[in-house]
This record gives sequence, structure tokens and C-alpha cells, in this order.
Amino acid sequence: MRAVLCKAFEGIDALKLAEAVEPQPAADEVLVDVRSASVSYMDYLMTCGRYQMRPALPYVPGTDAAGVVIACGERVTRFRPGDRVSCVSWFGGFAERMVAKEAMTALLPANVDFTVGSTILNSYLTALYALIERARLQPSETVLVTGAAGGIGLACVELAHLVGARVIAVVGSAAKAALVREHGAAEVIDHSREDVRERVKALTGDEGLDVCVDNVGGSLFATLARLMRYNGRLMPIGFTSGEIPSLAMNLPLLKNYSIVGVFIAAWTQRCPDDVSRSAETIMAWVGEGKLSPHIDRVLPLERAADAMSAVANRSSQGRIVLQVNR
Repeated sequence: MRAVLCKAFEGIDALKLAEAVEPQPAADEVLVDVRSASVSYMDYLMTCGRYQMRPALPYVPGTDAAGVVIACGERVTRFRPGDRVSCVSWFGGFAERMVAKEAMTALLPANVDFTVGSTILNSYLTALYALIERARLQPSETVLVTGAAGGIGLACVELAHLVGARVIAVVGSAAKAALVREHGAAEVIDHSREDVRERVKALTGDEGLDVCVDNVGGSLFATLARLMRYNGRLMPIGFTSGEIPSLAMNLPLLKNYSIVGVFIAAWTQRCPDDVSRSAETIMAWVGEGKLSPHIDRVLPLERAADAMSAVANRSSQGRIVLQVNR
């Protein structure tokens, strides 16, 4: 089968379109004929060897995909060959076939195509786990999202807006402001030219934030740590700045706010039934038009390196999709 292979943890330069052995589903997995796959920042970090896990080399990158089930493991009960699905795995999506756990697979609504379907599960499951499961976000609360124009950031903006919260989106350029507003942000802060601390204080009447979802880390996290409201929840999700921050613990102590970690892998491994139900809920909301994944562009599989470059340099908004099979 055709696949994008990563042969060394050297980033984009280590990617090559080549022939690979078709994977076989384990007892709790489905084998999917991939039609589309989307590209995430996590995919890029993994190729660089900078993610929490390192697959055995060579491996096929690609977290999110959509396609048609062609085989099922012996313990799979929710799917059968011919089903149109969205699926997510640690890797394997940038290929003509991939395997995914049953719990990390969901039926695509009839009105959702494969291109959109490939952008859904990783972003929105992360957003749901962060905001609903971990933060217990309430409709009256104010939530700030950093990296808000990226795949996970935009999903958090949309989901928080759907819940009924007031959303403040932090972006890295003025060009991304319109998109986050379209997806539910009430206010936008461009941290490349605005003082985040002063803007948040002004927007919240100096009261601070109930919930903060931080995809960036570094000095921005340190700023946000001083902007939390009493009983708030500060949630580190990722570190696209490249810097994992430290925190003076007197800050959460004085305001009784919580640092709430969000690592979706632990949830998917420990609570597969909850994950399956959440995936079905997300798919229903997408089918009903309550959630609208944003696709930056669609490229052929052989341009996976170009897609990864755009994600790495943050020139994309939402998700870039690779067309794999028709």
C-alpha cells in the first residue's frame, strides 16, 4: 500500500512516500480503507521525536482519518465492513489502510463527507475531555483558549460556545481573528501585538478567567497563571511554543484555582466506553451542524511534507486534509 513513512526522528525531511506493509487489525481494532487524513501539530512533533511517545521506526504518521471499514477484529461489535467511519490513532493515518481501536472509531453521519470526517475526532474529543469532563465548564463562565485558530484550539472555541460560555480566543496574528469569531469567540486577543494580561483584565473587569485552555505554554502560560479567577481551572494541553513552563505554586494557592492536566491518551485507555459515547455525541453534533470543523486546504497524499510544514510554521488555520483514496 502507499504510505508516508517517517524513517528517523528528524522532522519533515525524514518523510517519504513509499510502499508499506498493510496493517492487520487486532481483536479490538478495525481496518479502514482511508479516504482522507488530517494533519495535526502532534503529527509534526512526533516526527521530530519531541512527543510523549516514539513509535518504532519506520512508522506511518497521521492521527486522524476517515474512510470505510474493510475488516474487523474478533471482539469488535459496533462496526462491520462497509461502514463509513471517522477514526483516530497514535499514527498510521497517512496511508491507504490504517487500524484503529473500536473505542476510537465512530460512524460518520450520512451528510458528513470523508474530508470533514478526517478532522473531527482528535480535536473535538480533546476539547470535550478538557472542557466537559475535566473543567466541568458552565454556561455562565468565561473561558480563554490559546492557539485558538489551530485544530484543537478552534474545537475548544466552538465547544465552549456551544455550551454557552463566553469565549476569549488568543491568536498569533490578526489574520486569524475572523476565523475564531466565526466559530464562537466573543473576544479575540492577538498576542503578537497586544498585551495579553492587560487585555484579559480589561475584558473581565479585573475578575480573571474561570477556565483557561492553553495550547502554547512558555511565557504565555506564566502570564495566564496570574489571570485566573477564584476557583478557576488552568488547563495545560500542549506546548507549541516549544517551552514547557514551570509554575510558582503560591499562585493557585492564593486564589484556590486548580491546575487540571489534559492528556487524552490516559482517558482513552482507562475509559474506552466513555470515549465511545463521547465520539458518538460529537458526530451527532457535527451531523446536526452544531459543530463545523474548519478545513484550511486539501492536498494529495504525496504533499504530506508541505502540509506538515504549514502546520509547523503555524500558517494554517483549522486542519489541512490529505486526500488518500477516492
